[in-house]
Amino acid sequence: MLNKRLSAALLLPLALWACTGDSGAALASTPPTPSPSHTAAQTAGVVSAADPRAAEAGAQMLRQGGSATDAAIATMLALTVVEPQSSGIGGGGFMVLGNPDGTVETLDGRETAPMAAGPDWFLDRDGKPRPFMEAVMSGLSVGVPGNLRMVADAHERHGKLAWKALFAPAITLARDGFVINERLHEFLVNAKNRAAAQPEGRALFYDAAGDPLPVGTLVKNPALAATLEKIAREGPDAFYTGDNAVAIAVETAAATPHLHGMVTSDIEQYATRERPAICGTYRSYKICGMGPPSSGATTVLAILKQLEGFDLHALGKDSPVAWHLFAESQRLAFADRELYLGDADFVPVPVKGLVDDAYLASRGALISPERTMANVSAGTPPMDGPQLSWADGDEPEEHGTSHFVAIDRWGDAVSYTSTIEGSFGSGLMVGGYYLNNELTDFSFSPEKDGQPVANRVEPGKRPRSSMAPTLVYDRDGRLVLAIGAAGGPTIPVQVAKALIGWIDWDLSAQDAIALPMLYSPGDTLFIEPGTALEGMKPALEAFGHRSIIARALPLKANAAERTATGWTGAADPRSAGAWVGE
Repeated sequence: MLNKRLSAALLLPLALWACTGDSGAALASTPPTPSPSHTAAQTAGVVSAADPRAAEAGAQMLRQGGSATDAAIATMLALTVVEPQSSGIGGGGFMVLGNPDGTVETLDGRETAPMAAGPDWFLDRDGKPRPFMEAVMSGLSVGVPGNLRMVADAHERHGKLAWKALFAPAITLARDGFVINERLHEFLVNAKNRAAAQPEGRALFYDAAGDPLPVGTLVKNPALAATLEKIAREGPDAFYTGDNAVAIAVETAAATPHLHGMVTSDIEQYATRERPAICGTYRSYKICGMGPPSSGATTVLAILKQLEGFDLHALGKDSPVAWHLFAESQRLAFADRELYLGDADFVPVPVKGLVDDAYLASRGALISPERTMANVSAGTPPMDGPQLSWADGDEPEEHGTSHFVAIDRWGDAVSYTSTIEGSFGSGLMVGGYYLNNELTDFSFSPEKDGQPVANRVEPGKRPRSSMAPTLVYDRDGRLVLAIGAAGGPTIPVQVAKALIGWIDWDLSAQDAIALPMLYSPGDTLFIEPGTALEGMKPALEAFGHRSIIARALPLKANAAERTATGWTGAADPRSAGAWVGE
């Protein structure tokens, strides 16, 4: 946080309102004066991940002279072993890669629908959407995994170590064993229907009576070790062609209640997409993330930019007014997200309009510091072509995701979110790993009231995602923060909340991530139980919020920040996450 702690003169001018809310908190003053830098352990390079064993795998690559890309790949591979409920080679993800001078690349490794898929993919014989879990626990939910093809492309561009070297930590963990931690055990209990859906999963993680193996049990996964060894030796084609591709196709076809499902050509033809980075400004910072089919960057930027006219620094993190404003901005951002976001290869997404400064200022002007908006609807962002009429779909929430960041000694960074969608994905296993249920991120209904849904199923299409891997640069163009989160649609909110804490409230990345969570994608406010937000419930109700529910939310963020003497990591205290220095 060197950049934001030096001088208030670094901050861009703010458009401030001079008004007072019901609580009497001032909403306008002068730009905040940065406080002294937080002190923490610093290092030349750092990896932060949702599991310390995966973070250590990435850090090993840094110590061997590897790049941030090398470290991120090793981390993803290790997570396949130790965090099978959340991510891995059976799923996909997004990589945002940046270097110290401000250049940003974004790679799309999102899963794709098979060519046999169409708008009726999730409809039954009567044309009605299938029950969610019925769809999940079938081959209908499995998209062509993209993680390995994406990381292979990234390695070709930015890798310094040999491809085979990146697999060594994960292979060791799978072959020699890893210990079941409390978090994995919790998922083995709560998601047994998926984790133990097939004999392979039951044999790995459950005893003869069908109970999850206890915390502390050493688990070996020789099938996964063999899969990883082959890919390490032969390259990504060992995953996308040959026996592994056939196994994926056979497994999903056997579980698909259609005449046609995924075939080997779907897997063989998978390709990474390089997408334009979506960047915008908040205060004095440039914030860059992933564009469609991710809704992450547009939603994060909308939440932030709509609040730029309020002096959140003066309000502070303990102000009910600040959290009310945060809730209102979410409501506006999610209304646009639901209507306009989808795979830009298939639907015209007005990305420029959704992050346009004037448009977001007009949306922010709808927010009152004194009362909640009675109704919220999508806006009309500037569009390059004629306005199209889209309908809001019926996508369920996703939960099986992991985020990690890596910074190398040269200052290059990777912010990478990986997912298999739900806990243990579809429950289907191939080669020792779980296959995703990512296609249930599509809208089950292809249209609503005669209007098409942007996120409907189409052949080869990538489902809309909430993932929001993010990089932040200061006004001098220096990379200062890499951040992201897991937790389904809460992801962009977690990232926006942490950025407000880091920028407006002068918190370290660790403390910003640890801030309590308020999630309001619609008229209901979900607040994290057992936090200061519960005490603010009467004040929030005074603003007109009538539905406020204290509910545990799937929260799991990781970050790395620049300090005065080097990089330091941050991990969500709600998770098993950790950071490891080079």
